[in-house]
Amino acid sequence: MTDVRNAPGAAWRLAFFALTAFTLTAPLTAQQPAPIELTLDRMVELALKDSYRVRQLLLDIDRTRALLQAERAGLKSRVDLTLAAPELEAISDYKWNSTLQRNELIHENTRRWEADLSIRQPVILFGYPTGGALSLNNKIYRYSQLDGDERDAQFYNRYFVAYEQPLFQPNRMKNDLEQAQLELESSELEFQGDIVEMVNDLAEQYFELFESAYQRVLATQRLQNLEAAVAAAGQIVAADSTRAIELEQIQVALANAREDQQSASSSLRLQIARLKQNLRLTTGDSIALTPVLDLQPITIDEARAIEFAVSLAPRMRELAINRRENEIRLAQTRGNDSFRVNLELTYGREVQDPRFENLWTRPRNSYTINVDAQVPLWDWGERKHRIRADQYSLQRTDLSIQQTREEIATNVRNELLNLKEFQQRALNMQSNLSRAQQITATTLARYGNGEVTLVDVLQTIERESDTAENRLEAYLGYQEALIDLQQMTYYDFERGVPLIERFRVGR
Repeated sequence: MTDVRNAPGAAWRLAFFALTAFTLTAPLTAQQPAPIELTLDRMVELALKDSYRVRQLLLDIDRTRALLQAERAGLKSRVDLTLAAPELEAISDYKWNSTLQRNELIHENTRRWEADLSIRQPVILFGYPTGGALSLNNKIYRYSQLDGDERDAQFYNRYFVAYEQPLFQPNRMKNDLEQAQLELESSELEFQGDIVEMVNDLAEQYFELFESAYQRVLATQRLQNLEAAVAAAGQIVAADSTRAIELEQIQVALANAREDQQSASSSLRLQIARLKQNLRLTTGDSIALTPVLDLQPITIDEARAIEFAVSLAPRMRELAINRRENEIRLAQTRGNDSFRVNLELTYGREVQDPRFENLWTRPRNSYTINVDAQVPLWDWGERKHRIRADQYSLQRTDLSIQQTREEIATNVRNELLNLKEFQQRALNMQSNLSRAQQITATTLARYGNGEVTLVDVLQTIERESDTAENRLEAYLGYQEALIDLQQMTYYDFERGVPLIERFRVGR
C-alpha cells in the first residue's frame, strides 16, 4: 500500500532533480559554437591566421628592414668619444740617434691621458652619398715622461675640421645602401611567393574536400532515383507477381547505392577530421561545406594575362634584382686593385702648454693635406680575369631573363587554352546533366506505366550518374586550371583583383 504522506516529497524531489538537470545542460547546449561554413577564403583565413611559416617570413622581412634602417642611419651624423685613460708605457726599444748616427737602446717611461671627440657626417649631395665624410674633431691629451725622479708634463689641445674623400673607386656607402634595399625587396617577394604557394596548396585541399562532399550528393541523388524505381517496381509486382525478379534486382542496386553513400559519408568525415587537425581547430569545432557547382564563364585577355605574369608575379623582379646585384659586384671588382686616390684635408687650431688652463689661449693654426694614390702595375691578369668572370655572370642573368619571359608567355597561353577547354566542357556537361535528369524522370514514369523495361530504367539512372560525375570532373578541372593561372599571374580573374590583395596576410 502506497504511503500518501511521502508522495508530495517524492514529487518535489523529482521536480528539483529535473530543474537542476535543465539548469546544467541548457547552458552547455547554448554554448556550442555554430558550424564553420567552409569556403576557400574562410579556409585560407583559418590556415594562415597563426601559421608558423607566415610568422617566420614576417620576421625575415623585419630583419631585412632593420638592416636597411641601419644603412640609412649610417648616412647621418655620428658622435664618437675615444679615451686613453691612461696609457702607461715603461719599455726599452731601439731608437735612432741622429747625433751619434746609430741605433740606441732607449728606455721609455711615459704616461699619457687622451680624449678624442669626433662628430662625423657622411657627405650627401642631392640625396646621393658621395662616399666622403666631413667631421668636427677635438683632441686633448696630457703627456708626461719620467726621467729619474723628474716629471716633464705637457698638455695638448687641438680642434679641427677634417674632410675625407675616396676617388676613382667604388662608392661602398651607396652600394651597401642599395644592396640593403634589394635584400628587403627580395624578402618581400619571397613572402608573396610563399603566401601564394600556400594559398594554392590550400585551394587544392579545399577542392579535394569539395569533391568528396559532392560525391556524397551524387550518391544521394542516385539513391533517390533507385528508391523511386523500387516504388514503381513494387506497384508493378503488386499487379503482376511474375515480375517479382525486377523488384529484387532494383533492391540489390538500392543496397549497393546505400553502401556507396555511406562510403562517401565516411570518406568525407575522415577528410574533415584531418582538415580540422591541419587548421588547428578544436574537437568541439564543426565544419559545414555546401558543394555548389556554380560556374560563371569568364573571358581572359591573353596579352593582359601575360602582362600580369610579368609584372605581378615576383619571378621577373627577382631576376632583375639578381641582375642589379651582379652589376654592383662587377663595379666592385673593377674597383679592386685599380687606380685609386684617397684625399684627406684637415684645418684647425692647436695649443701646447705645460699648464692645462692655458690650452684655450693663444692657439695657432694647424692643417694637414694627405693624398694617397694606388697605381697597379702588374698582377698577371688577375683583375682582368675576375672582371671577365663577373661579366659572364651578368650575361648569364640576361639570358635567364629572356628565357624566363618567353617561358612565362608560353605557359600562360597553354594554361589559358586549358582553362577555356575545361570551361566549355563544364558548361556542356551542365546542360547535359539537365537533359539526363529529365530523361530519368520520364523513364521512371514510363516504367510505372509499363512502357519501358527495368534495364532501360537502370541504364538511365547510371547514365545520369555518369553525366553528373563528368560534370564534376570538368568543374574540378576548370578550378585547377584557374588556380594554376592565378599562380602564374598573381591575379584573381574572377574578382578582378591581384591575388595578394584578395588574401591579405601580415601586418
